[in-house]
Amino acid sequence: MNGADAIVYLAPLLGLALLGVGWWLQHQRRQQLRQWAQRNGWAYADRDDSYVRIQRGQPFEQGHDRRATEVLTGRFEGMPAVSFDYRWQTGSGKEETTHHAHVVAIALPAYLPTLEVTPEGLGARFAKMLGAQDMQLESEDFNRAYRVAAGDQRTGHAVLHPRLMERLLRPDAVRTPWRIEGTWIVSWTAGSTDLSLLASRLGLLTAVVRSIPRHVWLDHGYDPSSPENLRKA
Repeated sequence: MNGADAIVYLAPLLGLALLGVGWWLQHQRRQQLRQWAQRNGWAYADRDDSYVRIQRGQPFEQGHDRRATEVLTGRFEGMPAVSFDYRWQTGSGKEETTHHAHVVAIALPAYLPTLEVTPEGLGARFAKMLGAQDMQLESEDFNRAYRVAAGDQRTGHAVLHPRLMERLLRPDAVRTPWRIEGTWIVSWTAGSTDLSLLASRLGLLTAVVRSIPRHVWLDHGYDPSSPENLRKA
């Protein structure tokens, strides 16, 4: 058997071996996620595409073949929470590219107007050059660190009060994007599920939710201090 014949003979075997390695690595990853869920009293599902529609802002509603995989659901500090790998594709054929974002989210007890807080950077500066919104607040440090877009500026100012702005300027939070939209607050970062950062990212979201003033909830039909809602908390 000459070299060319050997390549023709071995190529399919190599392809099968690579597929086998890929399957084994994916199996090991799923086992790791299942074990994490079991240890923490959460549930795990390989896929649940209902979560690709929880919001409309970034990273959602991009490309095609949108999927929510590696879905972890449970409660964090008493609040309903979810973590998943949001996957979508752009292009087609040989130019098709798969993108991943690790999304974590907390379910809100009532609908709130959209409020998006994203780190300042080249993308944010370019967006503002094109006319994108950037609500200015009382803290210059916060204005330099973040771009803020609010569906209702009165609510946006009420949510982003001085104590919360101070919290968002701490090192563990300052580069973290998040958005309130509808009945969810979400945070996202490029890449697949990272269990090592899950608690800190969910902790930041719960800190935002717990800091929302009571009058904001009351304006939107929810009373966090009612006996019924206190029992649920």
